Amino acid sequence: MRTDSPPRVVSLAPSAAAILDAAGLAARIVGATAHSPLNRPLVGGWLNPDFERLDELGPDVVCTSDPLQQDVATEVRNHGYEVHHVEPSTLDEVFETFPRICAAAGDASAGDRLADDCRAHLSRVADAVSSRDAPEVYCEEWADPPMAAGNWVPDVVRAAGGSYSLVDAGERSTEVSGDEVAAEDPDHVVLHPCGKGERGDPEAFESRGWNVDAAVHAVDDSLLNQPSPALVGGVDRLARLFHPDADLPEPWVPTAETESDGAI
Repeated sequence: MRTDSPPRVVSLAPSAAAILDAAGLAARIVGATAHSPLNRPLVGGWLNPDFERLDELGPDVVCTSDPLQQDVATEVRNHGYEVHHVEPSTLDEVFETFPRICAAAGDASAGDRLADDCRAHLSRVADAVSSRDAPEVYCEEWADPPMAAGNWVPDVVRAAGGSYSLVDAGERSTEVSGDEVAAEDPDHVVLHPCGKGERGDPEAFESRGWNVDAAVHAVDDSLLNQPSPALVGGVDRLARLFHPDADLPEPWVPTAETESDGAI
């Protein structure tokens, strides 16, 4: 790794790019996969990186995330690259990855500041909703088959002032039936199909004929599925759906100063 300049980073995980961007370190990213929040040279897909392009970019470190990228991380290491891999499964663990990922980019303190900023915002949201009844929520990560969202999503729902019963925080998403969802009697259904942006379809959900009497919302999938500061935006979005008349803080935005953008 170069010692006279910041590390050159390729992000094979959109979440890593989002973390570095929010921490003000986007200029250190020289390549990314499709679905990255940044405009960078593409290095293939999330599960099928383009190693020829990777070699052309010559990164000092490659970032990967999630158990589904374990094989990718191993393959990248076998090609001779340093890999920084994380697998958070709860909201606290997501925040804990911020300084680790920023350390891989040469500035762990930027990640500490970002995590502290996110936690402080969620504390303000908690103060705004703490005295209110928590509505029951069903979050659907996939429609065929229906999958109740797990991992950090239960934490996000609770941080937004909701209750979530179908899956425990930290557990993987779980296939569910209409009867199981109906038994929880949700007040809100949140559709966030992975990889589909805001293309959750409330009409399609309602056409299933499930015995569920709930408000149905389509939410941008990155706000619930991406283990990055986007989850704080997810809390803001859900809190406004669950408690529209609460005195909530303004939606969170990154406060870090951004380095001069562009490849280093």
